[in-house]
Amino acid sequence: MNTQLLIGAKETAASGGKTFDRFNPITGECATRAAAASVEDANLAASAAAIAFPAWAEMGPSARRALLNKAADALEAKAAEFTSAMMEETGATAAWAGFNVAFAAGIVREAAAMTTQITGEIIPSDTPGLLALAIRQPVGVILGIAPWNAPVILGVRAIAMPLACGNTIVLKASELCPRVHCLIGQAFREAGFPDGVVNVVTNSASDAAAIVEALIDHPAVKRINFTGSTRVGRIVAQRAARHLKPVLLELGGKAPLLVLEDADLDEAVKAAAFGAFMNQGQICMSTERIIVVDAVADVFVAKLAAKSTDLIAGDPREGRTVRGGLRHFRNETVLRGIIRPHCCRHSGQG
Repeated sequence: MNTQLLIGAKETAASGGKTFDRFNPITGECATRAAAASVEDANLAASAAAIAFPAWAEMGPSARRALLNKAADALEAKAAEFTSAMMEETGATAAWAGFNVAFAAGIVREAAAMTTQITGEIIPSDTPGLLALAIRQPVGVILGIAPWNAPVILGVRAIAMPLACGNTIVLKASELCPRVHCLIGQAFREAGFPDGVVNVVTNSASDAAAIVEALIDHPAVKRINFTGSTRVGRIVAQRAARHLKPVLLELGGKAPLLVLEDADLDEAVKAAAFGAFMNQGQICMSTERIIVVDAVADVFVAKLAAKSTDLIAGDPREGRTVRGGLRHFRNETVLRGIIRPHCCRHSGQG
């Protein structure tokens, strides 16, 4: 499956025809061959968004709302394509992919409802007869940098509300799911969004730093929305700070689960398994630590270990597994089998 860049009025190859391959984390097969943008391509995308900005910003809220609702419909219509792409690029299960699409469509509809809720305020004035108003206006081009683990939800979330407020978008796709993120752009285009309002840039991992730096540095880009690791988020924030550009960051988490002696252990095990193993534990809110008081620790551990053996991992395309692919991204090693739970005991004293 091949994907191209979405810049301005068309889908286009990267300059020089450069591409990169995304491999299926289960089979190792090539899942997607995507256009590998250069810095020049990134700048063209930001410039295309800047050209489209004045007309989009002037469009009435009801017209933007109608287009956003059409985009939500287009996302849902592409559910099968999203599911196939997520399975092949990220090893996701059909259930996780379907949840992504449904939730993302809801985000867009919520943004659509907000187009008529953007208000200003009256500011007290010391001058008799003078009425002072604060009016909210769109700022320009918004850069959204989305991750791979909940790619439809987080890709859409990065762009939906900025679009509702009259801003134009460059979505910097994850190198791990370029087809998924390109499908988002295609859905918005098919909904009737004007040329250049939504642009999608895909790039190889080796070019990621240069592409992100170019997009942050581009004078038309006024705000940055980043979801990803704390390490990269710090780099993004520091780069943006050079230009005094505001950044919205959602970074890593360390979610604990506490099990006390009066807990319903069967329900606690269900919660722990869901929290730890949903999407193979590849969510910022995934349960990473389980703290159990001594009084129930042995029983809880035994129940959770038994539960984990039922959570079969495998190729999600076969439809027989509740857990899909898990990749160690540093060395691209495919990991298989059961992830064993680790529980910390706590005496309940002190």
